Amino acid sequence: MAKALLGYVGGSDPRLLAEMRRLQQRVQDLESELVRIQSENDALTAAAHHDDSLLNSIDLDVPQAEPALT
Repeated sequence: MAKALLGYVGGSDPRLLAEMRRLQQRVQDLESELVRIQSENDALTAAAHHDDSLLNSIDLDVPQAEPALT
């Protein structure tokens, strides 16, 4: 009687199992994408920092721009 009250009727529903497997695969795919995007972001951040440090280390002798005539 307790099994009937809990909805247990002779085994797991194959549709429920298939949906659970699909969702687990989706979570794994999203986790992989997150790791890929984080590493790409880290590489872009490092490249931007490197470019900024290069620009700061270059001593350019550029005269001040004159204001535009209106």
